Amino acid sequence: MAEQTTHYYVPSQSHWPIVGAIGLLFIAIGAGMAVQQLGSEAQSGGWLLTIGVVIIIAMMFGWFNDVIKESDQGLYSAQMDRSFRQGMSWFIFSEVMFFAAFFGALFYIRTIAIPWLGGASNNQMTGQVLWPEFEAVWPLVTTPSGDTTTAMGWQGLPLINTVILLTSSVTLHFAHIGLEKNNRKQLTSFLAITVVLGVIFMLLQAQEYVEAYRHMGLTLSSGVYGNTFFLLTGFHGLHVTIGTLMLFVMLWRVIKGHFSPDRHFAFQASSWYWHFVDVVWLGLFFFVYIL
Repeated sequence: MAEQTTHYYVPSQSHWPIVGAIGLLFIAIGAGMAVQQLGSEAQSGGWLLTIGVVIIIAMMFGWFNDVIKESDQGLYSAQMDRSFRQGMSWFIFSEVMFFAAFFGALFYIRTIAIPWLGGASNNQMTGQVLWPEFEAVWPLVTTPSGDTTTAMGWQGLPLINTVILLTSSVTLHFAHIGLEKNNRKQLTSFLAITVVLGVIFMLLQAQEYVEAYRHMGLTLSSGVYGNTFFLLTGFHGLHVTIGTLMLFVMLWRVIKGHFSPDRHFAFQASSWYWHFVDVVWLGLFFFVYIL
């Protein structure tokens, strides 16, 4: 591994930011068209969404590859390392605010909006602002169209996924300890287990969605409960996917012999991100599934 330079490295212009912006644009348009459920438009939206995801994955691998090459060439100084740490810290903070907005919306609906609408119902306003079957309780499983859905319980797949994510945090911690002690076998084995657990979580969440759509009548059109459920769990699933890709790249680098006990911030940053995703899931499991 190359030694660090004493100069602050300023990278040349990169095309990866614009590639990422294009991928996000495809995802936004594709997701918007897909949720409309309007036949051919929804199908086209699915294709655009898939293209966007592929572009983002390609961007991640390409950008990671450029940064890895620059690090191996010894272009990064101690100041650059501090810049990376500050950047990752602010990125995770922005993610905290992102999920705080959704948790805030859930809090507002459950503690302010629904009780207020319940009061409106008691004041003979049902026919004006609500529907006859409205009950001021959470979850709202009855929609204005009269359809009734089933709320997702915390037992079964959600509980299993909770155990999986908590276990993955433990295995990742042991992998980090192995890296700090320069125990490559411990590092590789526990990191590989963490990646596998991440993949299992995603597969089980996909199975949960299939169960919700086919057997519980729980969809994005299932009123405010369906909206908040899929927005919170869906965005978290996206973050798990990104985190798993990051850890997979770290595993590949470990196998290639990268990192040392005193130089491994890429691994540490991926660990920060994964532990953050785990903490968010604990909040989701408690506020979305249990309460």
